[in-house]
Amino acid sequence: MTTKQQYEILRNELNEQQWRLYLGTEALKMGSGGISQVAELSGADWKTVQRGVKELKGERARAQGRIRQAGGGRKKATVTDPTLQRDLEELLEPKGDPMSLIKWTTHSLSHLVKALAKQGHRIKKTALADVLHEQGYSLKVNKKTLEGTSHADRDQQFGHITTQCKQFEQKQAPAISVDCKKKELLGTFKNQGREWQPKGQETHVNVYDYRSLATGRAIPYGIYDLVHNQGFVNVGIDHETAEFAVESIRRWWKHCGKRLYPQAHELLITADGGESLGVRNTLWKKTLQTLATEEQLTITVAHYPPATSKWNKIEHRLFSFISINWRAIPLTSLETVIELISHTTTEEGLHVTAIKDSQTYPTGLTVSDAELQALNIVRDAFHGEWNYTIKPQDAASP
Repeated sequence: MTTKQQYEILRNELNEQQWRLYLGTEALKMGSGGISQVAELSGADWKTVQRGVKELKGERARAQGRIRQAGGGRKKATVTDPTLQRDLEELLEPKGDPMSLIKWTTHSLSHLVKALAKQGHRIKKTALADVLHEQGYSLKVNKKTLEGTSHADRDQQFGHITTQCKQFEQKQAPAISVDCKKKELLGTFKNQGREWQPKGQETHVNVYDYRSLATGRAIPYGIYDLVHNQGFVNVGIDHETAEFAVESIRRWWKHCGKRLYPQAHELLITADGGESLGVRNTLWKKTLQTLATEEQLTITVAHYPPATSKWNKIEHRLFSFISINWRAIPLTSLETVIELISHTTTEEGLHVTAIKDSQTYPTGLTVSDAELQALNIVRDAFHGEWNYTIKPQDAASP
């Protein structure tokens, strides 16, 4: 064991007074120049070694029954600088609940140190952080808790959706939750999350997520079967439109629905109320009418109330697991996206099917009043804008 290693071990085992006396003992053993040599070998300040020598020689009083002399130790910044706290309060301008004992600030320590220096205060960032904690300040992040004003019939609509799902399950008819997942750029872009990799091996991606660096984009439209705990994702490459949404449902019905529900003539769709399948989207209803007539399906739709899309089952029963499965893996191609989605499973038995959709879906399409009037739609007595049923049209209907 080297002398330096010996000092390192003892420094962690001894308190301040014992460490000081030990250094003084070693310096006295070395004789002339011992203080400097011990300070260099131990990494301690030479004043600490010198104080240890003086205490051993009786030239300086030793604290009795305590580690430090009474009043020893560094004084608090607010004690040595009486106006520091007042000036700091003026800089912070606390925000938040006036009844709370915790305050917070968006100022960085560096900016506060510079601002205080202009007022004649000398303080380091570490000391300033201690002062802020002592005064009840702490760093805070924004929390997503504000959902906007809740609709008066929000809870009733949730109950209505639950009742509908139970009724369809009892009669062995399909009930699905649908939505479009976040659009993804294709290329060597960073994908959130961390993954185990061998030591020294790293995945390098682009610094910037510019659209111009992408080879395309993937638009995953998901359908989650509430009864069978199965997912289906139609991965498009063009636009998220009402036609794309209904085409995704059509593909699910042909690939999975007919096989799982061979006797079914009804379908329940639960969805949020915006984007491609919004409650006011007339193209959504028109294309659903086309699907209903093609497949001779009676399609019932139940929308979630405004500002409640996160409660849509597909979000936490399908999309969340897809994100976990492809974490930290760059989505370099559409094939990569489809493979990663298709291999998403859970211990509860979730299985997912993903297919590619190369069709184009033009935007800006409109539906005439005559086309709307021709829809075979029956609106529910309770919030008909959220709850409605589209029945197949007769062959003679326009």
